[in-house]
Amino acid sequence: MAATRYQYRTVPGMVCLMRSALGTTVTQLLSLLQGDIMAIPTSRTQSEATVCIETALCTGCGQCVAVCKDFGLRLEGGKACLAPQPLFGCVGCAHCMAVCPAGAITVRGRALGPEDLFALPPLSSSASFDAYYALLRRRRSVREFMPAEVEPELVERILDAARTAPTGVPPSDVNVLVLDSREKNRAFTSDFCAHLKTLGWLTAPWFLALMRPFWGKSNDGLFRNFVRPALAAFTSSMDAGINIVTYDAPLAMYFYCSPWADPADPLVAASLAMLAGEALGLGTCMIGSIHPLLQWGGSAARFRKRHGIRCKSREGLVVLFGYPSVHYGKGIERSFASVHRA
Repeated sequence: MAATRYQYRTVPGMVCLMRSALGTTVTQLLSLLQGDIMAIPTSRTQSEATVCIETALCTGCGQCVAVCKDFGLRLEGGKACLAPQPLFGCVGCAHCMAVCPAGAITVRGRALGPEDLFALPPLSSSASFDAYYALLRRRRSVREFMPAEVEPELVERILDAARTAPTGVPPSDVNVLVLDSREKNRAFTSDFCAHLKTLGWLTAPWFLALMRPFWGKSNDGLFRNFVRPALAAFTSSMDAGINIVTYDAPLAMYFYCSPWADPADPLVAASLAMLAGEALGLGTCMIGSIHPLLQWGGSAARFRKRHGIRCKSREGLVVLFGYPSVHYGKGIERSFASVHRA
């Protein structure tokens, strides 16, 4: 199959650039090796977005050219137009559409369109640094929750906040599993602990001795001093009816991403969700021990299928939410390992 190339589409008073989707991932790779420009694929789209410029409205201010880091736009004759050799093909960040003061640019495809534009809230409505810093300073990792459920409208507000997370490449390839009751959380975690019982080999002395030359001293220490006792504690406590994995929180969200995504994407979204929960008066806690143990092996694959987890993911986080049953009057100062000013 020959690699597709850019096609100009004529619309009265507009110039548009589009390209049909490439058929397969193999074709895309061959196209790249042959020197053709292609859009960066994600699990949600394999094609580039279509950019349309209504030349009659364009004032030639050049802001769209300045913000397009695909180098897909340029000024010609005092008007914005499409550059012949963009870097990747339009990934659909829509910065050009958002920055255009005349409304001359529309971007469609890659899960967005002009209907997704909205007016930015006024700067006066933004949190001050002092208010933001106070929120961060007040936050504690809460693992003790009241029985009250988190109201559905708060769940939606948390998801709305998390959706604003920046991503490596749009559209977002972050997936979220929402467990919106203590019962759903307990069922998920009970099944997780049953899955853990199939992983005894992971912390067996023979396996750790075998792997030490390959993964080094730090990973060996991590598995011997944290992973092994943690897995034993998780499973034995659940057998006794006590949940020390997700603490029976009334709301848990698992953020993960597709193999196409920047692995930081779900971590950023989870962080914004956590801060949204704090702003809404909830206690929150990040749980990092679940995700790595759901990635490999037949038992993990079956677990993902049972719980609607769509794919393996290089990174992921679970965030717990609920009304705290304990209240802190003091915080603990935190520090970085280092700050180096080059």
